Amino acid sequence: MAEPARILYCHCAYARVIPPEVKTEVLTSLASSSVEWDSVPDLCEMAARRDPHVATLISGGALRIAACYPRVVRSLFQAAGAPLPPETQILNMRTETPAQIIEGLLAGCEKTRGQTNLSPTSKVEVGCESVLGTDPSVPVFFRNLLEEER
Repeated sequence: MAEPARILYCHCAYARVIPPEVKTEVLTSLASSSVEWDSVPDLCEMAARRDPHVATLISGGALRIAACYPRVVRSLFQAAGAPLPPETQILNMRTETPAQIIEGLLAGCEKTRGQTNLSPTSKVEVGCESVLGTDPSVPVFFRNLLEEER
């Protein structure tokens, strides 16, 4: 059985071309899901700096990316010297609804994050607000951005 696609969320922090409410809804949905996902503040900025971390983002096989236009995202990875595999799925937060993006990112994902609080319970249901404030897997950078956008 093939490994599930890795999920990458780009916050497009510097370009400010994605509506804040779309970013907030996608980010809170990912944070409250039980799937593993990676995040970067801004792929454009990383590609412009030729950040070597860009190459590590594609090293894990199949990838689903929430960012902007697919043509732009592919060009960014190409410019950074790390072309995306053809099977990479890119979801456009500029043109798609948050529901479409989340559906595309989470489709077929069954791999879950490990428990981070070491409690004996298998899953604790909490609202997004408390997840964002206490879940150590949500980077402080994103928690702060979400607070600023509210």
